[in-house]
Amino acid sequence: MQDNRSVNKILKYAVIISDLCVLNLLIAFFHFVGSQYWATHWNSDELLTSFFVYNICYLYCIGIWPPILYFNKVRSDEIVRRVFSSLFWFAVLTIVAFSCLNNAVTVTLPGILFFVILIVLVTFSRLTLRGLLKIARKRGRNTHQVIFVGDGDHMLELYNEMTEDPSYGYRIRGYFNDTKSALYPESIPWLGKLDDVTPYLQSHTNGSKILNLYCGLHSADGVKINQIIRSCEASVVRFNSVPSMRTYLKRHMNMEFIGSMPILQLRREPLMESENRFIKRTFDIFCSSLFLFTIFPFIYLFVAIVIKITSPGPVFFKQKRNGINGKEFYCYKFRSMKVNAQADTLQATEHDPRKTKFGDFMRKTNIDELPQFINVLKGDMSLVGPRPHMVKHTEEYSALIGKYMVRHLIKPGITGWAQVTGCRGETKELYQMEERVKRDIWYVENWSFWLDLRIMYLTVKNMVLRNEKMAY
Repeated sequence: MQDNRSVNKILKYAVIISDLCVLNLLIAFFHFVGSQYWATHWNSDELLTSFFVYNICYLYCIGIWPPILYFNKVRSDEIVRRVFSSLFWFAVLTIVAFSCLNNAVTVTLPGILFFVILIVLVTFSRLTLRGLLKIARKRGRNTHQVIFVGDGDHMLELYNEMTEDPSYGYRIRGYFNDTKSALYPESIPWLGKLDDVTPYLQSHTNGSKILNLYCGLHSADGVKINQIIRSCEASVVRFNSVPSMRTYLKRHMNMEFIGSMPILQLRREPLMESENRFIKRTFDIFCSSLFLFTIFPFIYLFVAIVIKITSPGPVFFKQKRNGINGKEFYCYKFRSMKVNAQADTLQATEHDPRKTKFGDFMRKTNIDELPQFINVLKGDMSLVGPRPHMVKHTEEYSALIGKYMVRHLIKPGITGWAQVTGCRGETKELYQMEERVKRDIWYVENWSFWLDLRIMYLTVKNMVLRNEKMAY
């Protein structure tokens, strides 16, 4: 069996070469064929410059966002997301490069069309290569030869994960345990006791039979584990430790290091990374400033006049809500209700008598939320994130829902994943808030710039199509 690490390196370079072929063929197409349909036509020097700039920029971006389609377990949407990330920054980098060269070819309509076609072709190419790789693995090619040491529920769960789809490429040769285990299926050979691991590895050290060993022994067996580690290193076998914490943590974990000490984290939080926070904050400042200094003054003038005419009281409604890390802040809205003593304690209902007629219209069209762009510019909120709840509700629901406060790990938003997927409006039953919290946590764990754009698009779409049935 060939070393899978070498094979995967070959596959990685094959993907890069495939991308480069697509890129350069597309450049040639736009030069030789596309020039017949638009005025852009490069001379020989410009063509060579374009080839050079595009290829260098691509290789730089692919070094930061390398292809992952050869991983044993990877979803198609992860492959597509990686393509979009790398090619988005590739487009930005090439635009900057051509601008420095006094060449605006990438900001023309043909340039935009070029990048759109490139994204489609590279995505199609990588998904096709992934499909071919899965077929090859089902036929026994590019597989990871595996042996298990120890048993237990965590090892059985690992076995099920590895064997649920043959295209993942895992081939389990058997397991070692001091006694034959009743947990593993009969189809898995019992290779012997723990003392038999070393001689077995020594007999499988030639280059065609590299193994991956997964050890599920407990820390009490530290002496035996160290002996197995030494045997693996002497036999050129990769040692993998399988912790037994799955008995109390039934979820994906993320490993970080403090010095050389491994730390397991409950969840992946993309916004813990400073570059992601910078991207999100920059986008928030740009969009909120653009809105507040252009369209908002006209909306404010109109809304303020109608509010003052229809009911006495202030134009803005200011309410304390919980933001990032549970910190309280004042959330701004256009006042949609008559001034009342229950504004900070009682949630709005469908036929709430406190609402004015114009306030009801504002709520159904989300106009009342527009002042929250001020909160975004101040930094209390983001354009997209879990919706902030009033302080009283935070106190009540945090006592009833164990994971409720997790949604406060990031800034609250004007709109959010829960809202665009149907979880908004009055929460009459506890399960409704539980579902909203579940979707908020999903957003915390799966944030991306593209996800924010998708949520913003769905928000506008729902407003235009009047799909906000729970907006009251």
